[in-house]
Amino acid sequence: MKKLILSMVLVGATTLAFGQKKVVKEAEKGYKSGNYEAALTAITAAATNPETSGDPATFLLKAQIETKMFGADSSNTMETVTLGASALETYNKTFEMAGSDKTAGVGEEVYAEDMPGVPDNLRPYSIFTLKNLAFDKGIERFNVDDAEMAYEFFNLAGEIDLKDTTIHYNAGFLANDLGKFDEAKRHFGYLLDVPGYNKLNAYYFMVQILSTEEKNPEAAFELVTKAKAEYPTDKVLAEYEIQLLLQLNKMDEAMAQIKDALANDPNNTGLLLRSGYLKEQAGDLEGGLADYKKSVEIDPNFFEGNYYTGALLLEMSRKILNDLNSLSDAEWEKQSQTLGKQADDFYKQSVPYFTKAIEIKPDNTDIMIILFQVHTRLKNTAEAEALNKKLVELLGPNWQEN
Repeated sequence: MKKLILSMVLVGATTLAFGQKKVVKEAEKGYKSGNYEAALTAITAAATNPETSGDPATFLLKAQIETKMFGADSSNTMETVTLGASALETYNKTFEMAGSDKTAGVGEEVYAEDMPGVPDNLRPYSIFTLKNLAFDKGIERFNVDDAEMAYEFFNLAGEIDLKDTTIHYNAGFLANDLGKFDEAKRHFGYLLDVPGYNKLNAYYFMVQILSTEEKNPEAAFELVTKAKAEYPTDKVLAEYEIQLLLQLNKMDEAMAQIKDALANDPNNTGLLLRSGYLKEQAGDLEGGLADYKKSVEIDPNFFEGNYYTGALLLEMSRKILNDLNSLSDAEWEKQSQTLGKQADDFYKQSVPYFTKAIEIKPDNTDIMIILFQVHTRLKNTAEAEALNKKLVELLGPNWQEN
């Protein structure tokens, strides 16, 4: 009787195992014929049954079915991304079950090379197939200006391959554009770890995020220092370094860096502007003015150069008038005419710079107001009235009261 019972149990177990293997066969059939929903239902049942759930081949087939479904879904929505993420999770589980060995057995199949463009029946439907499909979907979404979904697909593809520089640059660029700054830093950070890759653009983005979005100039300066060790002759990094030194109020270091940078690039208008600013802050107004003027000589359409030149000329005039007003009555009588003429000369010199600045940015009302005040002081009635008319058009008839 015991033998009979044991025999019945063995028959039952064999029948159950055979039944589960039949379910796997059904999943394979659905996978090959394109009936993916039925295939997924069958393989999910097999993946939860004790007889087949311990076989990594079961989960490889499940991942492949999910990848087929992912590729076939042309809606390319978040539901598509979720399906791709599920496939990735299944591939990772399969690889772990197979001993995390890329050189043999199922583990080798998980990481089989995929060649985009070959006939579908020749693709291995490995984890790299999933990566390439996700990348293609990212491109498709980007081409129709759906940056949000393009990022999601690039991000998915990037999870599979941390060293694919094209994918992570695309993902980082889009994340930065979408305001996902932590995500952008993560993707650009991967690029910084890839040997031999030109990391300059990644450094540029990272520095801008740290200094501007996160308002962390200390961290940005630390990263620029690291970047300059790799790219010591890069001019953009040199300018970032100077800008950050200014933010950190390290004026002496900034000036030293500017001098070095100008020695290599004497016609760099941005460097000249910063040099002039530092000299102005240090009280060397003549030196600052010379740098500002030189920047405009190099590029007459350099807006900041024109504006800073005009503004410093007004500051020099203001300083003269303040000095004049601080004199005793007797001294004021002696010097008022001479110093007043010097102040007016600086006002006159500022006119062409502010005029050019308005020409470059014709709707800048702040500079129009400054130039109106200059012309008013110089008694240039026609010029002042023309500016007043323009300001009334832009700001309303009561602009002077605001």
